[in-house]
Order: sequence, then C-alpha cells, then structure tokens
Amino acid sequence: MTVRRIQAHSSNVGRAHYVTKVLFKARELAFAVASVVLFFPWFLSFAISENSISSKPAEALYLKLGQVGLDPNRIYQVRGASLDRSAIHITLEDGTIGFTEDVMGRITGAFFEGEGEVLIVPPSEVERRSMSLFTGMAILEEHFATAYFRFNDDAAADMRPDLRAVGDNKQEFLDHWSSTAVNLAPTDAMRLMLSFSRLLPVNGIEQPSSNVNSFGNITDRFLHARVQGTKLGVFDVIYDSIAAESVEVGQAKTTESGFSYYDVWTSFSPTPPGSGLRNVNVSSSPGNPGPREDWIAARRYTIRTEVQPPKQIHSHARVQLEVKEGGARALLFELSRFLQVESVTIDGKAVEFIHNPAVDGTQLSRRGNDILAVILPEAAPAGQRIELEFTYGGEVLAEAGSGLLYVGARGTWYPNRGMAMADFDLEFTYPPGWTLVATGKLSPPPEGAVPAKGLQTSRWISERPIPIAGFNLGKYKEATAKAGKVVVEAYATEGVERSFPSARIQVIEPPPSEIIPRSPQLVVPAQPSPVQNESTVADEAAQAIAYYAERFGPYPYSRLALTQMPGGDSQGWPELIFLSSYAFLTNQEREQLHFEPFRISLHQMIPAHETAHQWWGDLITWSTYHDQWLSEGLANYCALMMLQEKNPVAFRQIMEKYRQDLVDKNKDGVSPGEEGPVTLGTRLLSSRFPSGYEAITYGRGTWLFHMLRTMMRDAEHQNLGKGRAGGSTDEPFVRALFKLRQQYEGRSISTAEMLDVFAKELPSSLRYEGKDSLDWFLDGWINGTSLPRLELKSVKFTPKEKSTIVSGTILQKEADKNLITSVPVYGVISGKQTMLLGRVFADGDESNFHLPAPAGIHKIVLDPNDTILTAPK
Repeated sequence: MTVRRIQAHSSNVGRAHYVTKVLFKARELAFAVASVVLFFPWFLSFAISENSISSKPAEALYLKLGQVGLDPNRIYQVRGASLDRSAIHITLEDGTIGFTEDVMGRITGAFFEGEGEVLIVPPSEVERRSMSLFTGMAILEEHFATAYFRFNDDAAADMRPDLRAVGDNKQEFLDHWSSTAVNLAPTDAMRLMLSFSRLLPVNGIEQPSSNVNSFGNITDRFLHARVQGTKLGVFDVIYDSIAAESVEVGQAKTTESGFSYYDVWTSFSPTPPGSGLRNVNVSSSPGNPGPREDWIAARRYTIRTEVQPPKQIHSHARVQLEVKEGGARALLFELSRFLQVESVTIDGKAVEFIHNPAVDGTQLSRRGNDILAVILPEAAPAGQRIELEFTYGGEVLAEAGSGLLYVGARGTWYPNRGMAMADFDLEFTYPPGWTLVATGKLSPPPEGAVPAKGLQTSRWISERPIPIAGFNLGKYKEATAKAGKVVVEAYATEGVERSFPSARIQVIEPPPSEIIPRSPQLVVPAQPSPVQNESTVADEAAQAIAYYAERFGPYPYSRLALTQMPGGDSQGWPELIFLSSYAFLTNQEREQLHFEPFRISLHQMIPAHETAHQWWGDLITWSTYHDQWLSEGLANYCALMMLQEKNPVAFRQIMEKYRQDLVDKNKDGVSPGEEGPVTLGTRLLSSRFPSGYEAITYGRGTWLFHMLRTMMRDAEHQNLGKGRAGGSTDEPFVRALFKLRQQYEGRSISTAEMLDVFAKELPSSLRYEGKDSLDWFLDGWINGTSLPRLELKSVKFTPKEKSTIVSGTILQKEADKNLITSVPVYGVISGKQTMLLGRVFADGDESNFHLPAPAGIHKIVLDPNDTILTAPK
C-alpha cells in the first residue's frame, strides 16, 4: 500500500488501477510545507481585528502573512542584484522591484518586473534527466520578465546596494502589480509562519528577532520565487534549508482531461550532512546526503471516535510526542480538511491552532488543505515530552451502496505527522447493524467504560508500533481462515457499490438448423455478491501468510482482516486490508466484465499483494519517497513469486505486460519508461505521464526484483553446481529478504541499505570487478531507465579434450553507455535443450566473453528465459 499509501490525495482518483495504490507517505510533512501549501493556497479576504491579534496571535500572524501587500514607499529601480541560495542563482539584471509591507518588523517579500535570469545546475545525472524531461534542458537557465518572491531572511537588505530611486513609473508599477502580490501572498503563509512563530511573545515577553532564522542548532532560510519565464511559463523555484531536499523546482499543470498535477522538475539537497534538518529520512540516492530523523516523534495515539453513518465522525485524540530537536513553536500535523477542529490542549490548557481559517465549508475541497498547525506556548526544548489532545469532527464518510461506506480521509482521519512507528489505542462507538474493523487487536474496553445506549463499542490496540492506523465500516458478513495461529478474517457485503460496472447483456441466437424457430435468448448476468466469495479471499490471504512466513519470518501480528471497500483501489495496512470489490469477484464474473487475461491474474493476486505489505510497507517502511518503490515493487514481486509456482503462464503474461507498458508511447511519442527511475517515487505522477507512476513503480520495480532474484540464483548454481526450484526458502534472494526483515523490522529502509543486505548474499561470480557490492545495479538499473537490446556476435567454439571454450561478444544496444548487466549465457546441447554456461557482465556497448562448455554445444543464446528487463522483442 502506499500521502502520500494509494491514494486519496491524487487528482487521479477514479482511474482504473490493477493493484494497490499507496497512501503516499507525507513528504517531509513538517518542513516541506512550502510545497504542500503551494498546491492548495488559501485566498483570505477578511481584515484582522485588534481582538484577534490579542486572543489568537498566531492566527493573526498567519493571516497577515497571507494578506501582505506591496509597500508604496519601497519601490525601487534594481540593477545587477543577486539572490543566491545553494544551487539556486537568481539575477535581477534590470527592472523595478517593490517590497512588501512589514510583518513583525521584517520584509517578507517582493515583486519584480524587468529582465532577470535563474540558473540551477542539478547535481546528479538523475536530476539532470528529470529537468531535461520537463524543460528540454539538463541545466535550468531561463530568463524571466516578472517574479514574486517570499523569504524569511535578509534578502531585502542584501539587495540594498543594487537599488536606486524609482522614476516616474512608481504608481504605474503599483497599479499593475499590487493586487497580484496580494493574491500570491497566501501561498507561503504557512511556511513563513513556521519561522515567524518563534517571534510570538512568551508569557508577554517579546522574543529576539534572530529567532526567525534559528531553529535549535539549525539555520532556517527560506526563499520562494514564482517566476514568469520567457520560454517555460510560470514555475516555482524554492530553497528551504530545513526541508528534506532544500532545492525544488516545479510547475503546476492541468492536462487536457482536466486533471491537475504538480510537476517536480528537480528536487535535491546539495548541502553536506549536518547542515540542515530533515523531517524524515532521506535516501542516499539519487544525489542526497543521507537519512535524517524527524525533529519530533509521535510515540502513542489514543483516539476515541464516534462514527455516525453514513457521513460523520467525531473524535477525541490524545497524542504523545517526544521532541528530538528543540526550538520550534509551531507543530504541523496532517488532518483532513473536512474535519473541523474544536479544540487543542496541552496538559488541559487550550493552545492556539490553525486549520483552514476563513475557508467556507463549501469551498474546502477546492481551496482547503490537510495541514493543521498547533502553536506551542513556548519553544519546546530537546528531550521534552508533550501530550496534545485534539477534539474534532466532520463528514469524511460517504455511502456507496449495498452497506458499503467509503472512508474518504482514510489516512488523515486523525492528526498525524506522516508515517512513523507509534503505538495506537483506538476505541469506536457506532450504531447497531454495522460492523467496524480496525488496525490492532480487538481488546476489552477501558475499565469503567459504559457504551452509550443503543450503540456498539469496540476497542483496538496495536500489538507493536505501526506506521499508520485506520478503520473500515460496513454491513458486513464474516468468513474466517487460519494460517497456523494467525486468524484471517474476510468481511464483505451482499452487493457492490452503485458505481460498479454491469456485465454486458448477452444475446444467444438459436442455431439456424433448428426445425422449430426460437426467439433469441437474453442472458442478463446478475450483479456480483462479494459475500459469496469471501471465504476464498480469506483462504488466499491465509495461503499467502504461510508462504511469506516460511520465507521472510513470522507474520508480525496475530490476525489479518480483509474488508471490502468501494472503488478500484486496495490498500494493505497493519492487520487491516482495504480490499476493492473487484478482489471479491470470481473468475467467471471477471470474464463477464471482459477483463483481459493478465488483468484477471492481477485481480487474483491482490489479496497476496496486500498481504505482502504486512512485511514490506508496514513492518518495514521506506525511508523517503526515493525508496517508496521498495514497498510496492517487493510486495508485488512476492505475490508474483506465488503466482509463478502455481501458474507460470500467467506470471509471464503479467511480466510481459509490465515490459510493454514501459515502452508504449504517448501522443508526444514518449514512453513512460523514459520519465525517470523508480527512485523518483511520487514525482512520477506528472502531467506528461499520468500513468508513469504505475508503469515504473509497479512494472519496472517488479522487474528489478526479478532480475536480482534470478541472477543471484543462477550465480549460486554456477558456483556450487546445484540449483533450487523457484521459490525455495534456501535460494539467496529469499535468504537476503529474511535477513532484511531481521535487521530492519520496525524501522524504515533506504534503497542503498537494502542493496547492502543483498550484497552480503552475492555469489562470487556476481561481484563486479571483485567488489562485494551492488553499486553497479543501483547506478545502472535502479537509478536508470534503460531497456537494452542484447545481441551476440563473433561467437566461436574452440574444442578442448573433453569440453569446449565458447567465446564471443555481447552487444548492449539502446542503453546508457555506462549500463552494466549480468547476462545469462546458455548453450544449446541437442535439439532445443539448453544449459546455463554462466553469467557475463555486459559493460557498455560491447563485452567479450570466454566460457567453458561441455562438448557438443553447437549454439549460444542469451537469456532464453527472459529474466532481464530488455526491450520487447
């Protein structure tokens, strides 16, 4: 499963998907808010009263930051001024600039008109390719005519030497751009509030202005430039020293079909480790310095929720936090915009919070966002433990028909700081006639608790720290199965959602040879009834648990619940799977809907795929969006390992479909496989390739694990002279996954860390240049996009006494020049019988090889079993 696991936050909801979507892990929720709020600006339109300033100083500050306009007394001519932040170089060559009014005695923005230039050189090949994909240039070098800036530092003072008195066009400049500046101000209000909240009084005492740029031991500097490029249109350039990746460039786009995207052209941190804070761990690839820990950690959630079908919930949540890095006044949480916060307290005392102020309820979907800011009475020191209590409620459920509810805020129904391991204690009250299932183990209610009259109560306590919690509610019937001591429960309704497609009516004509003519017969297929197939679903998940436990170590919990959910997407959460209605269909019902064979196979493996997430995604999470592919690719491949043993033909159909999806070209003649490597994660969801995330994360990601597995198995066979059947618990790939689980359970993992574990299982013949490392695979295949074509030339057979020496050259075409591929070389003995002679590293365009072979070998073939992600034949 995978804000960001699949996906209530994408504008693509409603598209058909074959397998799980993931709630995308909130990318650096606390500090990447500059980007988050960029997508959902609040256009505020009311004045700030004196009473609001005294009673709600943080909200007044926030609103002021979102309403600030240009100061008529700060309009200047500017020539040769520079704004340099890390890899960002902005030059204001000649023009007019107007600075904003003061906020807490400081200038926070400016509007420029004239001739300017922005220059950014991405530090890695991956990022340069990404930039080139969207702009046509590996290096961003763009002239611009206008730019709107927001900043939290001394940018205005730094430009002072390059400013001159304005001429006669001052009023014309103000008339033209003042309203534009005010309209753009809300975009960065929340990010600036994080900095300026440190100036809010503590016990009536003013705080030093230096606090704005000081976050504990870290320098807080922020610059956002929204520029009107002469060639590229309007785009954003952001520098944020406390973000996970300090430099980001991107552009909002709407496709012809009406879906909105934010295309991230590049995002990276060129600074060395230790110079800035990251909200979540950052992978070492591509071009990033290494993982960092969140500055504040949620340790425990205690949530009491009253569910009022079909729409509402009302909750009281207690969150225990531990401060890792001191200095902050504002804490950011993710909470659905459709939930209204009534109060937030610390130790029983009310504290200020900001959650979609001045946004009317009817406008929340379009103009609101899911960010909740809590303002602490004073800066929290490192080591402090804080307990916050939230009271909130609203309409986040939707009735889909047939006793099914859609929990629209599935990942944001409680205030959270992204996916991080914590303990959960959940209690629900709800009406009779409904069944509620949640993450955790069903437990007795708290001592002395008395359920409200006429309502049901259930309590669920996590058996170990888990990254996320949720629930599902429906008029379900239950079926159970067992995998050893693990109880598997399946919950389904009698029918499907109203939006579920109907099978076509069939007209059966009588044979013309009949003596007595009959009328054509109409066959109207009945709507599916998921409850009829829920026992099969439970059995499939139980089989998957047994299969995975034997290979990857014990199932982490005592139970697994699979609950029917309306829609085409499924999500696997700890102990709880939200399973699409499509997963409860029989094969006959899928055929009646005219699903293609590969799609039927994919639907069959959804329970196994989601069950695999109990290990990969829930027990072990990914470090950053660069590593998110590990969860989806590995869960998908584990399910395919099962399928390969049962139905090799279906396995090959799916793998070939994944291969083809990577090369199918769009209307611009570009294929999804060219969008970028798997390590771009959610950035692959772009306007240029709406299906790019699916094709690359699931398709290429699955292929990468298949390549790792087969080359490790072949190499061990070559070294030891023995081989194991597919799926063996003793093959090196499975041994590596078992060790991965042992070393990282309860933690997050990066791509590089995963490969380090695999490298320890490498047979000697896979050690490129003798190194006990898979860096060559990381650089060329994981951080690459190639689908090479492999060919043979100059093959020669040299007889020896009782054997043959085979030599030749492997050509690697249509590939990056530095791509290294482990190629299995087979010899044909008699007829079509083949045997593995060995694996050869194809390094670059041409690679020579010499391999011993038995006498009688008369032909050489490369990868006859299609274990390499090559171009379609």
